[in-house]
Amino acid sequence: MSTTQSERLRELLEPLVTSQGLDLEEVAVDSVGRKRVLRVVVDSDAGPDMDQIADVSRALSAKLDETDAMGDGEYDLEVGTPGAERLLTEHRHYVRATGRLVKFQLAEGGDLVARILTVDDEGLDVEVPGVKGRRAAGRRLAFPEIARARVQVEFNRKDKKEEEA
Repeated sequence: MSTTQSERLRELLEPLVTSQGLDLEEVAVDSVGRKRVLRVVVDSDAGPDMDQIADVSRALSAKLDETDAMGDGEYDLEVGTPGAERLLTEHRHYVRATGRLVKFQLAEGGDLVARILTVDDEGLDVEVPGVKGRRAAGRRLAFPEIARARVQVEFNRKDKKEEEA
């Protein structure tokens, strides 16, 4: 059974990332000119802070230095968090996106933009924003109904702390 370099790197690095209290979301090796770049994306329920990113970066660098997982050539290690418009692929991603506006591509066709209210093992409850003076409407989405989901960037949304004040 053949495994890709990214899969081998994931097996090597995931225990280190989890030991730091983070989830390993993505491992990718890209060529940029003559250099190779190892991109590692980590996340947590609270969102990792800069100190956690630095700590995990040092741990991963040390582990990679003691193995030949990246081969003999030079490479750069980049450790970061998911982008603002992250794709939701795991149950934990939906939980972390609670309160966020998400664009859903539905399995039966069509798109739906809605705010995630709650998430359970079977699916999620969402609020579809009202349009042209109409009230927002609640809707239940089971996970099999969702073909793809991506968090949307909101520039005008008030923070929950601001709303409570």
